Amino acid sequence: MAKAKYYFNTHSLKYEKVVVSFKKRFLRVLGWLATTMVFSAIIIALAYQFLDSPKEKQLKREIAVMDLQYEILQQKLDLMSKVLKDIEYNDDNIYRVIFEADPIPESVREAGYGGVDKYRSLKGYDNSALMIETTTQLDKLMRQMYVQSKSFDEVFELAKNKKELLASIPGIQPVSNKELSRIASGFGYRIHPIYKTSILHTGIDFSAPVGTEIYATGNGLVKKVEKEGRGYGNNVTINHGFGYETLYAHMSKIVVKPGQKVIRGQIIGYVGNTGSSTGPHCHYEVIKNGSKINPINFFFNDLTAAQYEQVLEISSKYNQSFD
Repeated sequence: MAKAKYYFNTHSLKYEKVVVSFKKRFLRVLGWLATTMVFSAIIIALAYQFLDSPKEKQLKREIAVMDLQYEILQQKLDLMSKVLKDIEYNDDNIYRVIFEADPIPESVREAGYGGVDKYRSLKGYDNSALMIETTTQLDKLMRQMYVQSKSFDEVFELAKNKKELLASIPGIQPVSNKELSRIASGFGYRIHPIYKTSILHTGIDFSAPVGTEIYATGNGLVKKVEKEGRGYGNNVTINHGFGYETLYAHMSKIVVKPGQKVIRGQIIGYVGNTGSSTGPHCHYEVIKNGSKINPINFFFNDLTAAQYEQVLEISSKYNQSFD
């Protein structure tokens, strides 16, 4: 029980008991509570400013783990990018070369993905730069893998057609040439037999008696049969597919028709001296994607390595062509 308090009354010259009203007591209690709350608030604010709560500590641990996981993910993405680069290199320089397909352009492999606002939802965070960088690399990797997958689909289709491709590519000489004595003039600049000037000879001339068999050098469809009094004279063009065509000129007789299927080694006509020709021979051309190329590179099916070297030497001599 609280002790009673007294005060000296100067008017009555007596000690009188101090009587505190309920209102004063209430105000004192209220003031004490207010002061306590203010100090408590200050202490709590300082604690939150300089000390981590258990929840904050947990969140910071989770953020640290997340940063570590992003770094590990970044390392894995870098490794995957290097592996994909190796696959792309092999695809362009080995697989597609084997099947004579053009490499995938770098502009297609490195094409952008998404728009400028694609990563807007990742902005505004403490780790926005890390998240955007990782997501950008992941999107780019996904795009490159998609392109590579499509490329492998194309290579797979080419592989299925490899047997047909090998049978269709010109692979033998158009006339029998076992003694390697029938190549009269090769591909390149040669002396024109009529004008006596050096002009590009776009094929190889095989000299042979009139009536010598001329063979299709690969499977294909007869694209064109022409009978002319000059130029190539009686000539046949075969479309072998895969960008290849062959032309056989100055024939005495043609035994195939446009649209007819032919196979390698099949007789399509006979050597002649028709058109602008100065002697019986077969003028033979190989056309790849519209450009005339040296046929000497396509005699791999009926020549040994030693014979090929000999034929290469013969065809490279600068002499006069037959047409």
